[in-house]
Amino acid sequence: ADWSLVFWTLCAVILPVLITLWCSFQRSRRQVLIRDIFRKSKHDWHYTDLFGQPSYCCVCAQHILQGAFCNCCGLRVSEGCLKKADQLFLCKEIMMRSNGGAHSSMPHHWIRGNVPLCSCCMICKQQCGTQPKLCDYRCVWCQYTVHDECMMDYLKTEECTFGEFRDLIIPPYYLSTINQMRKDKRTNYEKVVPYCRKHWMPVIILANTRSGNNMGETLLGEFKILLTPVQVFDLSKIAPAKALQLCTLLPCNAVRVLVCGGDGTVGWVLDAIDEMKIKGQERYIPQVAVLPLGTGNDLSNTLGWGAGYAGEVPVEQILRNVMEADGIKLDRWKVQVTNKGYYNLRKPKVFTMNNYFSIGPDALMALNFHAHREKTPSLFSSRIINKAVYFFYGTKDCLVQECKDLNKKVELELDGERIELPNLEGIIVLNIGYWGGGCRLWEGMGDEPYPLARHDDGLLEVVGVHGSFHCAQIQVKLANPVRLGQAHTVRLILKSSKMPMQVDGEPWAQGPCTVTITHKTRALMLYHSGEQTDDDASS
Repeated sequence: ADWSLVFWTLCAVILPVLITLWCSFQRSRRQVLIRDIFRKSKHDWHYTDLFGQPSYCCVCAQHILQGAFCNCCGLRVSEGCLKKADQLFLCKEIMMRSNGGAHSSMPHHWIRGNVPLCSCCMICKQQCGTQPKLCDYRCVWCQYTVHDECMMDYLKTEECTFGEFRDLIIPPYYLSTINQMRKDKRTNYEKVVPYCRKHWMPVIILANTRSGNNMGETLLGEFKILLTPVQVFDLSKIAPAKALQLCTLLPCNAVRVLVCGGDGTVGWVLDAIDEMKIKGQERYIPQVAVLPLGTGNDLSNTLGWGAGYAGEVPVEQILRNVMEADGIKLDRWKVQVTNKGYYNLRKPKVFTMNNYFSIGPDALMALNFHAHREKTPSLFSSRIINKAVYFFYGTKDCLVQECKDLNKKVELELDGERIELPNLEGIIVLNIGYWGGGCRLWEGMGDEPYPLARHDDGLLEVVGVHGSFHCAQIQVKLANPVRLGQAHTVRLILKSSKMPMQVDGEPWAQGPCTVTITHKTRALMLYHSGEQTDDDASS
């Protein structure tokens, strides 16, 4: 009896462990097989444990809760049908297959089932996808949908117009023609434009999947559905300089770039565009629009693209805004920091400034924030958490006042003229209208006369603040900044001690030095006049 009890006890303990190990082995084996299919496939497959809307397998037509979907053509399949779907269905083509002639058009590419919600049939104008089964068709290029019963034979061979965003899409036949021209060593790509259309303004999407609220991954897939995979780049996998070489295969002065990320990502892309100028590719320079995914987003706010994006605007509307945006110029500035001492043997630090330079409490907040984020990066995945941490360090500085008596530690020159400084804790040099996550710093309360500030006039606005509490008052329009003046060149000398500094949100602790800010170049940007903040409306 004792041996029988021991035996059954061991079975009760060991059997669940063995079953768990077997299930774990099978699951890992299945994941290896899925990854192998993903790696070899021409589709951009992604696996999901739960689809966001009712979905049906494109192969077996069964209702599925989990499975794989293609980020480019929108196919959805169950796990078991993945290999078969890979063989049966073609994904979006980047270049058309050559069959001995030049192409200027291409037919629709129809995919059956899982049409977008509230889509209408191009034939009868009634709603599609209303039946609880795999039904109706969608063209992966023009996004038109058709009922099963409305699908005619001529639609399968009809020329695709590329739909609403035809002026933004790079058609596969265009790249095929360019590829042939490069083989023939011809570079007059402008002659290919008539194959496309008169008002063609191809767009390139550059998304930073690590910015702010981590929406970049979702946006990459949505843009690939509406455009082509060759136009959409993940900046965590490819540098902007390499992605922007696509501009050299497109018509001169026609390309628009949409940067999905924070102000730091925009600066990274603008630096890559400056490299194109150095290489002699100035005629291919694109105009840049911004989709704000970062924490502050002051540059995107200045350019009319808003203070932050959290998915509230459909991707289709974002592309419409890019098409309708007006071209403007943005001053870019060279910030040179030369350390004192060491017999000037050390090379000066050189930064490029788009937004602002500062020394004092706001730079200290940014420095503390970055130090905290480097220790625990997983905590900083939300824009709200990021702003809460900034608020914490700002409140702390109100009590400690680490930057007091700044006016005794620095000298300030505007266009070579020495400025007498009042009692200050911080100095901020502005290129754009917004600062500190949406505050119009130069304007303050708006109750005093002041020269207008612009981001394309070759002038910098220089202001002082009395501390973190004063910064907070300015942000809620309860106080004005100390306006020190406007200048084409700013020179700041830090005579003693170590002080926090920042350029466009990139902070560091700096010892005695001379900071010189001079005009560097101008960037071609896109201004969206439709986005208006509360501050804009009241001014």
